[in-house]
Amino acid sequence: MPEGGPPPLRPFGLVLHHDGRWAHEGVPVTNRRLREAFDRSVRFLPAEAVFVVQLGRFRGQIEVEEAAFFVRDFAAATASIRLSDGSCETLDAATLRLSPRDGAGLCTVKRDLLPAGLLARFTHAAWSELASAIEGPEQGPRLRLAGRSVPLPGPVLRSLA
Repeated sequence: MPEGGPPPLRPFGLVLHHDGRWAHEGVPVTNRRLREAFDRSVRFLPAEAVFVVQLGRFRGQIEVEEAAFFVRDFAAATASIRLSDGSCETLDAATLRLSPRDGAGLCTVKRDLLPAGLLARFTHAAWSELASAIEGPEQGPRLRLAGRSVPLPGPVLRSLA
């Protein structure tokens, strides 16, 4: 490693739980502003295939239980989702699925970082917004996205119907 380069990444006890809670060495992070800062600072490093939080010059590897990003908002009119890190993307309805852990809505995001994409978990509010964009049942319920009617993947369809 060149002198003056960043230190090697190692886990430092910060865990992002499946439901969006943060804990450090088993202790819940309860400070709202700190949790929000962590949410906004999650990054995926493709070269190392790890998730980190990056706050200023500090960068530390984190453990992610299920999804590193959370869908905070969904807008059916534009098919856009806003993620916990503040970024926005177009929802790919074909990637919708349910968490095997608890049935929460999941989708694939950030394909620019990894061809297969990364996992994002819907908050209850965003999942409710998505559910309100379901139309049908002419040929079975479908999702109205940006003026188009698109099919829902089977398991998602069954959970929302």
